[in-house]
Amino acid sequence: MKKLLFALLVLGFSVDSFSQAEDSIFLKRISDYILVNGKSYDDLRVLTKQVGARLSGSAGMYKAETWGLKTLQAAGADNAWLQECLVPHWVRGGKDEVTALYKNSKKSLNVLALGNSNSSGKLLTKEVIEIKNFAELEAKKNAVKDKIVFYNYPFNNAFISTFLAYRDAGVYRSQGPSRAAKYGAAGVIVRSMSHSTDNNPHTGATAYNDSFPKIPAVAIGLQDADWLSNQLKNTTVSVGLSTHGKFLPDTIGHNVIGELKGTEFPNEYITIGGHLDSWDAAEGAHDDGAGCVQTIEILRAFKALGYKPKRTIRFVLFANEENGLRGGNKYADEAKAKGEKHIFALESDAGGFTPIGFGVSASETQFEKISSWKSLLLPYSPAEIRRGGGGADIGPLARTQGTPVAGLSPDSQRYFDYHHAANDVFENVNKRELQLGAINMAALVYLVDKYGL
Repeated sequence: MKKLLFALLVLGFSVDSFSQAEDSIFLKRISDYILVNGKSYDDLRVLTKQVGARLSGSAGMYKAETWGLKTLQAAGADNAWLQECLVPHWVRGGKDEVTALYKNSKKSLNVLALGNSNSSGKLLTKEVIEIKNFAELEAKKNAVKDKIVFYNYPFNNAFISTFLAYRDAGVYRSQGPSRAAKYGAAGVIVRSMSHSTDNNPHTGATAYNDSFPKIPAVAIGLQDADWLSNQLKNTTVSVGLSTHGKFLPDTIGHNVIGELKGTEFPNEYITIGGHLDSWDAAEGAHDDGAGCVQTIEILRAFKALGYKPKRTIRFVLFANEENGLRGGNKYADEAKAKGEKHIFALESDAGGFTPIGFGVSASETQFEKISSWKSLLLPYSPAEIRRGGGGADIGPLARTQGTPVAGLSPDSQRYFDYHHAANDVFENVNKRELQLGAINMAALVYLVDKYGL
């Protein structure tokens, strides 16, 4: 009996070792293909330089959708289609301008209107009041009436993860205009969500509270934010503010979807994706052109290597992440309506930088299973598997179906140098870093497909 048990243990160990070796060999094949023959960097060049900015509702959005569908088809999708959804159509409407007036002098400040914000109408000339945080806003609420509130809340440099700094400061962009309007402010200037050393303003969506006036709001470059703060220490400053943003009626946009059909469990779905839209101020190279081309590269690699997935894998270029999340919601709603079983979803929306691992939102058992694959991922990244992660576009799947989700975690230190700013361009993406992100994503999807969760 003891000999039998020993033999069974040895057999089990041998099977596990063989499987690990088989997986390791296939992951190396994925890596070799992407690093030697991959086209993600070329795809990104086309998306950024030939398509360009692609805010929801814009001509660039439709051009990007056409590009995405053709590229998924050329990469070898078994099926590829457009999934229709209504998307918001906000337009900047003209050049955003803020001119500081101080001590009989003038200075033009580098600004961008916040996404979804309203026009100033005519030139708005008002005194500026600096507000460090919401607690100070409440303390000075009687002093902000008919003034331009300047939220000068910097990124917290003590956070190692820059996404924590973004989350901390981001409330001033999203809630700041309405909270100032509550006390009669005429407009808002927000310190950009960045800790860069340049003067590029960083736009991004704001969200008005319908209970208060929808006042104009702009983001200001960090150098000009510091200059304005220093001036206000010594003198009164007024600004002339001019913006032109407005919403046009909702229009039709699309998620762009490619698919590899599963051979054993075709009714179980794994989703990989990034969002196709970008802000109008730049090319959207890191946010989120990188995630889109990495997604397509995984499809291309699987087809080139003859991989036949057990489960159906969907490659999704999501619509309207930046100022509405209509694409992610539509994808989840349709999946629920059709009774689809989504077992896993993975998103890349943190830039095309060197991958360090994944953030995972899943059950304890599922998390431990993913963590057990760390040794297989280690040749291609530090393979940090941490709790908590996913992405805005796959979040609705998690909420409506309880789907376990994960997000690729690149090194975040440079991301907010470019995020939502004019310098988010192709030239600021490193080819090898972009490719390594795709390799790590492909590896995780392969393992989930093979072993399930």
